[in-house]
Amino acid sequence: MKKIGFIGAGNMAGAIIEGIRKASLSVEIRAYDLNREKLLFLERKFQVCPVETMGACVEGIDYLFLAVKPQNFSEVLSELRTVVSKNTVIVSIAAGITEDYICKELGLTSKVVLVMPNTPLQLGCGATALSRGKHTSEEEFLFVRSIFDAAGITEEISSDHMNEVIPLNGSSPAFIYLFAKYFIHYGKSAGFTEEISLHLFAQTLMGSAEMLMNSGKSVEELIQMVSSKGGTTIAGLETLEEKGFSQAIQAACENCVKRAYELTR
Repeated sequence: MKKIGFIGAGNMAGAIIEGIRKASLSVEIRAYDLNREKLLFLERKFQVCPVETMGACVEGIDYLFLAVKPQNFSEVLSELRTVVSKNTVIVSIAAGITEDYICKELGLTSKVVLVMPNTPLQLGCGATALSRGKHTSEEEFLFVRSIFDAAGITEEISSDHMNEVIPLNGSSPAFIYLFAKYFIHYGKSAGFTEEISLHLFAQTLMGSAEMLMNSGKSVEELIQMVSSKGGTTIAGLETLEEKGFSQAIQAACENCVKRAYELTR
């Protein structure tokens, strides 16, 4: 039975643990967090063993998930330096945190898996990018990947693109929600209830995603399917371009990556 520890017991940690349970993996899970209520919630819902210290969380474990914010990594790694084993696989889900930084702060040639998940993981609909560290075996990497596979889809990417992937899956849910927000605002201004506007637009998002994944058609072909010459959709698309829609998306992605590099350690 593999032993897994979590430093941090927030929403993303809970989503990952739910993925572990859905995968029916034979594991023992411990968790540490300064917020006792979060630990008790994980204990009740997922039979996680809450512990009082980071040392107790990492003692004898096989995999350690660091589910804390990037700005807290220095403090956490400093405390782990004297207690974590070089045989433990360190799984980081924080933006901007590199394998070299983790190894340097721990003073070990640690086994590392870098992960960029997203919040739909909480519903089993996640899209997760993972990168295998230099000292991590294929078997160890595949075990970590299997956890995220149980809560959505995964893609393995190179470690030097972990920042660049953030706009595609890590931050994009917020961009999509903002997109939805203004369509719902439009619906209300046109006389529809918020419920009707939300249901119609959300289902359209899901259907469009299904078309992108499974229709066998390119993005351009799918756009053309909706865009009759001289019709309503063309009028809307032309307006989006006139207002700088494509430039805004490109700038949003670039600034997202820029901020990730500012956080990089």
